[in-house]
Order: sequence, then structure tokens, then C-alpha cells
Amino acid sequence: MKQPAVLPVLMRDAEVISLKEACFRTGRSEKTIRRWCRQDGIGRRAEASAPWEISAVALEAKRYGDDAAIEDLRRGEFTSPRVARYAEQLGILC
Repeated sequence: MKQPAVLPVLMRDAEVISLKEACFRTGRSEKTIRRWCRQDGIGRRAEASAPWEISAVALEAKRYGDDAAIEDLRRGEFTSPRVARYAEQLGILC
């Protein structure tokens, strides 16, 4: 049985990275990053054949196992302390 789709996190243009860049940053395989995008909503695609657009901030939160920060991003709470921590680490303004 197919799992229901998870809503992707909201992303600002400055934090969108490609699948290739996400793999480079994490040292993980494309398969793993695609799974995280589907299961955790850290990425989005306009349609099935479109390339993945991944939130660098959500990816960093995922690496640290910070599900609360991912939920804050899903709600668009870019200035929450949890989200701001990762954005600042990446040099992205809140």
C-alpha cells in the first residue's frame, strides 16, 4: 500500500539546492536523498519527471534528526529559533 504524500516544507529561493548538491553536502546517495524528500518533505518537484528542488535548511535539520525544525519549515516559520539555527549555520538570512 502506498504511503500518503507528505507536504513539502516551504522554501525560499536562497535555500533551494539540487539533488546533486544535497548528495555532495551530506555524503549520502541520490536514493537516500530522494527517500528523505518523499518521506520527510524536505524537497519538491513540480511534476514526476521534474528535477528535485531541496531545502538546504531542511536537509541540514534532517541530518541532525531535528523533526521539529522540519515541521516549523512546513508551517513557514522561517524565524523560529530552531530554523534560524540552521539558516545561520548555512549563511542564509532569515
